[in-house]
Amino acid sequence: MTKRDLVIRISNETGLVQQQVLDVVQKTLDYIAEALSKGDKVELRNFGVFEVKVRKARIGRNPNAPATDVPIPQRSVVKFKPGKEMRAEVFKLSPDGHPLAAEAANNAAPQPQTNNH
Repeated sequence: MTKRDLVIRISNETGLVQQQVLDVVQKTLDYIAEALSKGDKVELRNFGVFEVKVRKARIGRNPNAPATDVPIPQRSVVKFKPGKEMRAEVFKLSPDGHPLAAEAANNAAPQPQTNNH
């Protein structure tokens, strides 16, 4: 879903002009981005929490030149933690109602073992 899709849907459901809805949606996103750029946490009840976390500096490796270490500096990143209601809705998408069921099934497949001793 794009911002445009969101604007059209809200406009159709509320009867508001699309430009008005776009202005409100854009202003909301601008204020969220502004708060995060100041390091503030943005909590939207029943939706989720956006917060800025600092990722530690670390050493990475280029897969094409594994012998060379690449220093990766520390940086700030935005983390999102979904709210209880959103988690419950997304949870329904998973097979058998378990979020890791598909992944567990893939990992549980027996791997062929060879003993060359």
